[in-house]
Amino acid sequence: MTEQRRSHWDNVYSSKSSTQVSWYQPRPELSLQLIKSCNLGPTAGIIDVGGGTSNLVDELLVAGGCNLAVLDISSIAIEHTRYRLKSDSARVEWYTTDVTEFAPPHEYALWHDRAVFHFLTEASDRELYRQAMLRAVSRGGYVVIATFALDGPKRCSGLDAVRYSPESLSSELGQALDLVESRDEIHRTPSGGEQKFVYCRFRRVA
Repeated sequence: MTEQRRSHWDNVYSSKSSTQVSWYQPRPELSLQLIKSCNLGPTAGIIDVGGGTSNLVDELLVAGGCNLAVLDISSIAIEHTRYRLKSDSARVEWYTTDVTEFAPPHEYALWHDRAVFHFLTEASDRELYRQAMLRAVSRGGYVVIATFALDGPKRCSGLDAVRYSPESLSSELGQALDLVESRDEIHRTPSGGEQKFVYCRFRRVA
């Protein structure tokens, strides 16, 4: 399954530019708002799971973040982002792996995921994700996850997706996380379509 996912996403990033993929955002406003709401210090560790070619890491670097990490299954996506950041790429930890196989080398204060979790349609993969997340997030730390909402797309980029409400996402992630807040977003794709997302901010039980 991992190799199938890697091949799929490598193909997506090989065939489209970063501004053509359906999830492209010029500036990830809602993610940045939710991260800011966590009131983390400038040295707090933040990992962007499925970061791909997202501009989130650029914005966090500009804001003074100094312990940042990006994880993506696609080496092509990681290469594009490192090239875009030029010398600033040396200020970021890079992980090219499937999140279900991620063994974090240390803990982070915040785990951010926009649109990875909803592609995990198998319960076994969701459990592996949850285990990796709990190993990565320090107690009292935060998790920000965005998935398709209940009335969002059933498929995206040729793959099935699981849609969530804040309550069902909280139940799926388990009792180690407390739901702090949720926000709705209508994302406009580069082609002009609309995708309904739900963003949830959790705190890991201390």
